[in-house]
Formats: sequence, C-alpha cells, structure tokens
Amino acid sequence: MNFTESEVMEYIEEEDAKFIRLAFRDAFGVQKNISIMPSEVHKAFKDGIAINAKVIRGFEGSEEANLYLKPDPSTLSVLPWRPDSGRVLRMFCDVCTSDGTPFEADTRNILRKAVEEAEAAGIEFKFGSEMEFYLFKTDDESNPTKIPYDEAGYMDIAPLDRGENIRREICLTIEEMGLTPERSHHERGPGQNEIDFHYGKPLKAADQIITFKMVVATVSDRNGLYADFSPMPLSDKPGNGYHINIYAHDKDGKDVAKFVAAGILSKIKDITVFLNPTDASYNRFGNGTAPDKVNWSRIGGSELIHIDDVKGSTRVELRSPDALSNPYLAYALLIYAGLYGIKNELTLSEEVQGESVLLPKSRKEAKKIAEDSEFIREILPKAIIDKYIS
Repeated sequence: MNFTESEVMEYIEEEDAKFIRLAFRDAFGVQKNISIMPSEVHKAFKDGIAINAKVIRGFEGSEEANLYLKPDPSTLSVLPWRPDSGRVLRMFCDVCTSDGTPFEADTRNILRKAVEEAEAAGIEFKFGSEMEFYLFKTDDESNPTKIPYDEAGYMDIAPLDRGENIRREICLTIEEMGLTPERSHHERGPGQNEIDFHYGKPLKAADQIITFKMVVATVSDRNGLYADFSPMPLSDKPGNGYHINIYAHDKDGKDVAKFVAAGILSKIKDITVFLNPTDASYNRFGNGTAPDKVNWSRIGGSELIHIDDVKGSTRVELRSPDALSNPYLAYALLIYAGLYGIKNELTLSEEVQGESVLLPKSRKEAKKIAEDSEFIREILPKAIIDKYIS
C-alpha cells in the first residue's frame, strides 16, 4: 500500500473505519500508540497529535512537554483481527516538535537520516530478517508459563510441531496487512519458531519488524499462548536470535556488501549494546550456534557474520542481534558502519579469523565501549546514548 493523505481519508470512509491507531516507538523500539477518531485525521496530518514526551523512554530530554505524532500515509494498514464493521486502521508516525521539526531522539527519524546519508553517498541498503520466538502455554488466568507449546525440534512437522497452525495464521495475518513473509519453520528449541522476511528498504523493513512482533503477540494470545522474543527464554535451551540480512549496492549497481561487512566487523563492539540491550542478551552469546567472536565465514555456523554469494549478489548475515533490539536503531547503526567500511575500502580478514577478538561478555562491558566510542557519539543523539548506557 502507498496511500496519500486524501486516499487515506477516502479509505476511512469506504471501509467504515471508526478508530485510527497512530503508532510510534520508544527508544528501545517498543511500540506505543494513541487511537483517534476519523474526525481527527486531518489534524493529525496537518499539525500532529500531541503526546506527553516526558513519560516515553528516550523522550524525557525533550525541551517541550508535548511532542507530536504525524502519520506516514504510506504505512496505512487494517488490523485484521478487529471487527469488519467499525474497522480499526493503523499508521506509523514520525515524532515531531511543535514547529514540525523531526524530534532527534525518534529512532525512525534516526534511520531516515542514515538512509539519506547513504543515498548522498550513492549507496542503497536493503535489509531482510530472520526472527525467532518461543511459544509458551498460559495458565488458567492467562498468565505466561515456561511450559513450551510443544517438544518439537528443528524443522519438525505436525503433529510433533504444534506451532504449524499458529505460524500459518501469523503469516496470513501479516499478508492481510500488506507485508510479505518468506519462510517459516520450527526451530531447535521446544516451542521455538522462526519466520523470515524478504529484504526491503530500511524504513519499510523496520516498520515490518514492529508489525510482525505485534501480530505474533496478538495471534498467540488469541490462541491462548504467550510469544516470548527474549534472548534466553529457557536457560538450558537455544536462545532467540534476530539475524539481519544486508544487501548493498552503489548507484551503478556494483555490489559493495563486502566493504559493508568489513565496516560492521570493525564497529561491532561499539554498537553491540544497541543490538543486544538486555543482560540476558549476553547469556545467549556462545550458546549453541549464537556467536561470541568477531569473525566471519562462508559456511554458515556459529560465526558473527555469514557471507553468501548468490547469483552475483552478496548477502551479509549478521547473527549477533536479538529481537529485543530496536530495528530502526539497529539498521541505522549498520548503515553507518557499512558506510565507514565503504568509505575506507576496508577489506575482510581471513575467513573465520579474529578468533581471539570476542564480543562484549556483558551489558556492562558493552555500555562502556559505546560510552567511549567516538563513532557512536558522531551518529546518535545524546538522549539515545544516555538511555542505553544509564
């Protein structure tokens, strides 16, 4: 879907929409929203809808008490699980100050600026995702337990794989919202699942992840289950990864992804606290096939970066992030690290080398590296840095 403002107004009337959710996210990528009536939509586009900045994580440093949500009409979608009569629509919003200036700590704005810098350098980035989550049973009061929904393993099938129908419902729901899932299967852990997305432009890819997590949580809840995206839901089982696939080309179509990979390897320790924002993130490193070293290979095992050359196009798969990271921030940082690699024409070390170079072993260590990083200070606003290292 790629609506204009006038088309949004027409769509609201034609679909008998009664509520429009204006969605945004805090510094950690947690989706927030406010619902407005159709009569307020024009105001939202013109002036924005006010929110209390001081109670949103990462927005506390705003000089203004209120910030304003301005919807992006190209992100309009229907929430399929709501009633057909009196439908509920959703649009992602940009966060602005009272004069319409983009708010610097809005991570969607941070990603947009990164994309603009890449475009100015003649580089186009695209991102795909592979995200894992566990399905747990709930108790009689709908509280989550730690009892997996099944005991299946990697790519098992029904009836051992009980999540098959849940994944199907998730994929069909996402398609109704205008997005395109690519693959789904049972993962290695009991009750663990994975759904993958085809690559897309950075903003759309990040919006897609936010939508995906909302749909997974909603569909799971409707089926009496709890979806857990945390890095280590079960201490003795495989963790949940958020593998990010990166493609990059210059304005002439030349593949520059290996420069990008080299740039990411050179800056990975600086950006790790943003890709892995919780203490549990570091318990996942080195567990099973999760990486804990700064290395790469073409094989695809437990390395940090897997490089795959397919039909003349290089796919760079970064395997350290987890799903509690903010995709807008993650993609922005990967763009900047990639541009650093391109600008300096960095080359990759020997395959699966760097064995002695480890990822940070704790969030405390990762915070210290970020705090001391000139690279981070140059590209992120102080409000975001402070939120992650405080």
